[in-house]
Amino acid sequence: QVQLVESGGGLVQAGGSLRLSCAASGMRAGANAFGWYRQAPGKERELVAAITSGGSTAYADSVKGRFTVSRDNAKDMVFLQMNRPRPKVTAVYFCYLCYEMNEYWGRGTHNTVSS
Repeated sequence: QVQLVESGGGLVQAGGSLRLSCAASGMRAGANAFGWYRQAPGKERELVAAITSGGSTAYADSVKGRFTVSRDNAKDMVFLQMNRPRPKVTAVYFCYLCYEMNEYWGRGTHNTVSS
């Protein structure tokens, strides 16, 4: 059973930085893609960044140049480095995995950016 567990969320000041981690368990070797999504109160969940097992990345326009997604394949972990987050943004960040034609989600980690 594949499981995803996020960590690293919390309160950060606008202009600061925060690093989220996602640890995957139960995976076997093979092609996969991780993603970070976020959902603000009253809004739909949106893709923030994604990274494939080959290292290709993609970002939402709103975070390009400020956020960086990376992964440690040996540890089955993926990270989201959030630099200069926008002020007054509160959202739950979810780790996502597409693997062996299945989709998996973490339970999310809550982040608040103060002004």
